[in-house]
Amino acid sequence: MINTVASFIDRNQLLSPDGLHLVALSGGADSVALLRVMLALGYRVEAAHCNFHLRGEESDRDELFVQNLCQKLNVNLHLIHFDTVEYAALHQVSIEMAARELRYGYFHQLRHDIGADTVCVAHHRDDAVETLLMNLLRGAGIHGLTGIRPRNDDIVRPLLGVSRQEIQHYLDVIGQDYVTDSTNLQPDVLRNKIRLQLLPLLEQLYPGASENMARSAYYLSEAEKVYNAQWGQSPLCEATDAQGRSTLPFSTLKSSPSSLCLLHEWLSPFGFNRSQIEQIANHLGGEPGRVFESPTHTLVIDREAVVVEPVSAPMKPLVIPEPGVYRIDETAKIRIEEVRVEEGISCDPNVATLDATTVRFPLTLRTVDPGDLFQPFGMEGRKLVSDFLTDRKLNLLDKRHQRVVVDATGAILWLVGLRTDHRFRVTPTTRTILRIIL
Repeated sequence: MINTVASFIDRNQLLSPDGLHLVALSGGADSVALLRVMLALGYRVEAAHCNFHLRGEESDRDELFVQNLCQKLNVNLHLIHFDTVEYAALHQVSIEMAARELRYGYFHQLRHDIGADTVCVAHHRDDAVETLLMNLLRGAGIHGLTGIRPRNDDIVRPLLGVSRQEIQHYLDVIGQDYVTDSTNLQPDVLRNKIRLQLLPLLEQLYPGASENMARSAYYLSEAEKVYNAQWGQSPLCEATDAQGRSTLPFSTLKSSPSSLCLLHEWLSPFGFNRSQIEQIANHLGGEPGRVFESPTHTLVIDREAVVVEPVSAPMKPLVIPEPGVYRIDETAKIRIEEVRVEEGISCDPNVATLDATTVRFPLTLRTVDPGDLFQPFGMEGRKLVSDFLTDRKLNLLDKRHQRVVVDATGAILWLVGLRTDHRFRVTPTTRTILRIIL
């Protein structure tokens, strides 16, 4: 047992020989075995115990047990009490999630306070198999089928290489007692049902099933490293621009061995779920304009690419009462100025040059409204702004953000960055120019 754990620690580079390590000690068989093995291997350790007050006298029994054990082993013990039920109600989470948040929040803070290198928790190989089966039942991909990782930041799991049976045998051999959480013996939640009912049945049907599944999870974790390395070399990792918009061309998707896999890796961090990603994959190359929403992002399937951007608050109309400089947001401002016609007409797309005598203040800068009409410069007759933008092949996200400047009569003066209105053009009789500069 000791040699197996030592080999696992070395192979995964989990623990510094000279560092201080905090052991999460519940008093159960797994955590007690972890403490004893680490002491046997000569690591410098301190222990931490959380009393969640969820099991009445049993919770107090566990606390007393770990106090006596640490005193006997000359290990410094840190104790904390939580009102888990109140925390769960306050944060509207399950009791299980409340206990997890409280436990790991305390461990991280305590590790920092005492200067420990790691927090050591007692997950073992059977726990990893249970997690694998739970994720498999939920339809997880490669990341969910690797079981439990040996390390997550400062959380390490030195016992992942041994089974529950090996832990039990080790404690029997050294004559070490422990306490039992009675809730773990009740098949009332999915993990307990897998542990108490499904895994024993699988072992009957196929002896060594747990060990084989753990081996499969290990192989998948090694394959995941290759997968992640390949993903890290993908140009998609640099697809986000300064405004948070990301674009994935159809050509890149078509050249990928699995467009669905590529979409999943790209879109999952943006909050899109598995069902949405499958729908998006099915609509690639179809009619453009399909929109999908996650809690944080909007996705549009364009003509030649998939475009994603963060959800943002609608732009508030900016009223411009007279010439001057006005701030639009943290990165943009608009300048309105009257100049003599001799200064000339600008060809800059961010500058509109109009006949000042035809414009009525106040002006308003706003986004396009449905039904907006204007007469594009150089054209006869009016045209829907939406049709003009479609002709310019703007995607739906760009259409949503397109801004216009209108005057006091509601007439559109400028489709910002694209075209001014012909009715407000500079003519041979113009003497004063109104210049609008974004």
